[in-house]
Amino acid sequence: MTKFNFNDLVEPAAANQKIALRITVLGGGSFGTAMANLAVRNGCDTMIWIRDAAVAEEINQTHINKRYLPDYPLEPALRAESNLELAVRERDLILVAIPSHSFRDVLKQIAPFISAQAIVSLTKGIEAKSFSFMSEIIRAELPEVPYGVLSGPNLAKEIMAGMPSGTVIASESELVRYAVQHALHSALFRVFGSDDVNGVELGGALKNIYAVAMGMGAAYNIGENTKSMILTRALAEMSRFAVRQGANPLTFLGLSGVGDLFATCNSPLSRNYQIGFALGSGKTLEQAVKELGQTAEGINTIQLVRAKAEELDVYMPITNALYEVIFEHAPPMNIALSLMKSGHRSDVEFVLPHHEV
Repeated sequence: MTKFNFNDLVEPAAANQKIALRITVLGGGSFGTAMANLAVRNGCDTMIWIRDAAVAEEINQTHINKRYLPDYPLEPALRAESNLELAVRERDLILVAIPSHSFRDVLKQIAPFISAQAIVSLTKGIEAKSFSFMSEIIRAELPEVPYGVLSGPNLAKEIMAGMPSGTVIASESELVRYAVQHALHSALFRVFGSDDVNGVELGGALKNIYAVAMGMGAAYNIGENTKSMILTRALAEMSRFAVRQGANPLTFLGLSGVGDLFATCNSPLSRNYQIGFALGSGKTLEQAVKELGQTAEGINTIQLVRAKAEELDVYMPITNALYEVIFEHAPPMNIALSLMKSGHRSDVEFVLPHHEV
């Protein structure tokens, strides 16, 4: 196999053309499909892996992902493939858009077929049993493989509709960052770079918690003042927790932090917002999840982060209150009340001395 070469991206090829990267997206959900469609538009040789052979064939015949994006035609050159080996062998970039609970298993399956490929996670979540982030799972299951994480305020339907959007590719490898930008960057989709893998990944995972809170608040018709307070105190919680995990707090001022938080917390298109709205409307968690029909990572993340925050002694009142409302049947007003405690804290995290309470 011809190995992926950084120089091929920056030096014009024979016909003054950059090479067509070979991209595979693992997972046929809404976001994975949107990224695969972008890659095709950028001239990449692109496949999307779908577990179900019948669904893959349907996408190839109709050029529509009927389950997740029924209103948006896909590029005819996008190929769906149900054979995992065929989807992964001899590719340049593997973008993994698999729910967090299946992420490790899929990496184990592709391990025998990995040679020179780079792996990039599109998944915003945390593995339940190990409290591992997706980059940690990549390092554990595919050591020595270059990797990165992609995260930002990226609602799939807006991307498919051609609305201007931006995202962040975080990797310690300049090659990986450049390759992802080469594959996905376009006039309407800007791809920024970062080397803070922890911060970018944590922003994507943690914001799901507060989208549930905001959806719940919307069901109760909370005011703009309250929404603003939830958003800013959520950012404080996220940065407090992330710094304890080795992240740079300044990362949270960017697209993968406050950008993703704002988009997810204010959009009815967000799965986590929808779950929160259903819960706030009086539905049980089981009913809400069943009606959504897709994975809402925020519910899993609330449980995991609450436990880890207690272990690390990180102050996270919104997360604690959400857990009590969802899993211990506390009244939803507890979330609002949690925001009113400890009023002597610093407004902006890490500005005033740490002894503030």
